[in-house]
Amino acid sequence: MPLQTVITGTGCFIPPVIKANDDFVQQAFYGEEGSPIEAPGQEIVLKFQDITGIEERRYAGEQMTSSDMAIEAAKRAIADSGIDPETLDQLIVAHNFGNVISHTVQSDAVPSLASRVKHALAIRNPNCVAYDILFGCPGWLQGVIQSDAFIKAGVAKKTLVIGTETLSRVIDAYDRDSMIFSDGAGAAVLEARPSEPNGPGIMACSVQSHCTEEAYYISFGKSNRPEADPKVRYIKMKGRKVYEYAMQQVPAAMKDCLDKAGVPIESVKKVFLHQANEKMDEGIIKRLYKLYGKKELPEHVMPMNIHKLGNSSVATIPTLFDMVKKGHWDVHDLKAGDIVLFASVGAGMNINAVCYRM
Repeated sequence: MPLQTVITGTGCFIPPVIKANDDFVQQAFYGEEGSPIEAPGQEIVLKFQDITGIEERRYAGEQMTSSDMAIEAAKRAIADSGIDPETLDQLIVAHNFGNVISHTVQSDAVPSLASRVKHALAIRNPNCVAYDILFGCPGWLQGVIQSDAFIKAGVAKKTLVIGTETLSRVIDAYDRDSMIFSDGAGAAVLEARPSEPNGPGIMACSVQSHCTEEAYYISFGKSNRPEADPKVRYIKMKGRKVYEYAMQQVPAAMKDCLDKAGVPIESVKKVFLHQANEKMDEGIIKRLYKLYGKKELPEHVMPMNIHKLGNSSVATIPTLFDMVKKGHWDVHDLKAGDIVLFASVGAGMNINAVCYRM
């Protein structure tokens, strides 16, 4: 009997530390070439907010790590699904930097974060395979796509996919782009269900990697501050290049996913897009609808939490989906039969999209 991959539970962990834009007003910023940016701090912050939409972001507490947040999100997703964690076949954790202890920049990914989560959940079943995935910001969604492949191949029946990141530990405080990044974790339980007409589940997916001139649009590099230790590396982003790449490639991948699913754009209830940058996300969805000859967007089609939570990389989509699914917004809701589109873009450069019926 054909199988369908259904999301049966979600959960997220939003860190407690709020970092507002005003907290950066006194910060000294430098350009890529090492020259100080002379504009007043308030002007820099206001321009940043106008472009990104970010008013504040969340940072993990000093004693908390990426795997700690992943554990909390996992517990909530498991409770929401009602499964026995011993019945999980796979436990996938998407991240980019492992555990980075507060006040250090050294990544710790041995054992894998997935192994740490499995240990903390006290899962003894050796057939629950725990592993990490590195795929840039689209990592959580790629874990969902891998789960779908394993379930439809009959290899797995239940999986837990987590996205977790503490980007606050790898940012260059002297780089304006550092204000974009934040911390958080989101998780989902996926289960095999018999396929049925118009039933819930993953309908189609699309994945691409562009690794020629795009490969290093997001990478590690030295601080913008000239006096900084050049051997200490931080996350760096070619903002304009990333924006242009996303505008060109992401809408096409989203359309490819919908076309594979046989879903017209008019049938999409919500688009859950990686919370990278408000202007960029708005541009992506406008171009998606333009590919269908549509000039106007449906009202409330694209939920956003970047304004208060910032860009938490692999955690943005699962946290956003969990918040909408559990009714955190009056203007956003989901019900059985609704069709949603997930899409993400990030370091690699990688793109993916998933069409899903609730």
